Amino acid sequence: MPKEQPPRPEPLDPPMVPFALAGMVAWALAGLVLLVFRGWLTEHGHQDWLWICLAGFLWGFPGLAVMMRHDANRRRRRAGR
Repeated sequence: MPKEQPPRPEPLDPPMVPFALAGMVAWALAGLVLLVFRGWLTEHGHQDWLWICLAGFLWGFPGLAVMMRHDANRRRRRAGR
């Protein structure tokens, strides 16, 4: 006799905007910390690390726009249930 399986839980669908903001904050903080060590970075040939932090922060804006759209669609989906 086959056992009756318990119902499958709903997949997680958390709001994504906080994750995008957290990533942008992390890149900004890393860049600010590295600014303190700007002289050391230049001496050791790692000045591009600051540019990498800036790029990570700036790429966060398109990511934030995508996540805002995702969350709006998520709210619409849940309202239609």
